Amino acid sequence: MTTASKHSIAPTRRVLAIVLAGGKGERLHPMTHERSKPAVPFGGKYRIVDFVLSNFVNSGVHSIYVLVQYMSQSLIEYLRSNWRTAGLTRDQFITMVPPQMRLGTMWYRGTADAVRQNLNLIHDFDPDIVAVFGADHVYRMDIGQMIQWHVESGADATVATTPVPLKNAQSFGIVETDAKGRVVGFVEKPPQAKSMPGNPGHALASMGNYLFNRDVLVDLLKNRYQGESDLDFGKNILPDIVKSHKLYAYDFSTNELPGLKLYEENAYWRDVGTIASYYQANMDILGARPRLNLNNRRWFIHAGSYDGPPAKILDGKLSNCIIGDGCFVRNATIKNSILGCGVHVHDGAVIEDSIIMDFCKIRTEAHLKRVIVDRFNEIPSKLKLGFNREEDAKRYFVDAGGLVVVPRGETVPR
Repeated sequence: MTTASKHSIAPTRRVLAIVLAGGKGERLHPMTHERSKPAVPFGGKYRIVDFVLSNFVNSGVHSIYVLVQYMSQSLIEYLRSNWRTAGLTRDQFITMVPPQMRLGTMWYRGTADAVRQNLNLIHDFDPDIVAVFGADHVYRMDIGQMIQWHVESGADATVATTPVPLKNAQSFGIVETDAKGRVVGFVEKPPQAKSMPGNPGHALASMGNYLFNRDVLVDLLKNRYQGESDLDFGKNILPDIVKSHKLYAYDFSTNELPGLKLYEENAYWRDVGTIASYYQANMDILGARPRLNLNNRRWFIHAGSYDGPPAKILDGKLSNCIIGDGCFVRNATIKNSILGCGVHVHDGAVIEDSIIMDFCKIRTEAHLKRVIVDRFNEIPSKLKLGFNREEDAKRYFVDAGGLVVVPRGETVPR
């Protein structure tokens, strides 16, 4: 697969971004019991939605609609409080769009239907290119390079792609291309995927990020698929337009990010759709040489602000951990772990290989190992989690790999 020349600036085009942020994230339950997947906290400071929004803003795309649906209040409040929703000009905005039911009394019924129900936004903005991106992945991407590839290849539509292990291919849309990068086959979540030429252990997967020429997208949604009820880009549209339109694949591995360190994983991208993958992505930001280094001054992932005091550590043993603002640690042991904002850890407590979200209290001599504690929880004194799977499962969720998840608490512990 070829790519546009690196480091050059994408040709000037009027681009409208539509971010699909209404996913349930059922495999992330119980963390998505009261919030949508894009609103799930990440890395002690962020929400998953921050990655796609930061990628657009850092790439110079400032006209962004965020389509919300499932359990959207948490996401709406976060975006309203932490992202500037209006810029210096009329074309600079981040606007949340709940289901408008313009085509009848129905919710969004698939990714493409969500865009179809909001064709008025495309009509009013009048872009050259519409970027339709998901909001539930952890990655960094210069979208300008993908736009340049789309324009220079003469594509009607472009899908961002990345290799995935064959054993995981059934969870993705799998793409087959010719030598020039034109898509010649697209199958959504096949039971047995074709391996990539020259890379027998991997298949080429869609990242769920698409560019469409405006007229092409409007024609497809308004005319070609007018009578369809459920409508999805991966299941319906992309497999169908392989022969009728110039559909190209953008090779994400060619995307060059400013400020990337040599020790980082090139083209880092994670579908954090399961408890295990979410946990591992969090662990990937730890260490002196992390796979994903978020301390990149040339490509910041913008995050929420905490209106409170700085962290205070009175005593204890801390190693390879991230401690959020407002945390209070007293004579505790914390290693290989991430603490969000306002977490209190008391005398003798031990936290290992764990993720503790905002405003939790870990009481005296509690011991946690490979545990995810959602916000607003209090872990009682001397409670041990992560050591006895059967006992843990009586109170909390335990995944197939033994990770314990404590669901979101009701109120901030006193």
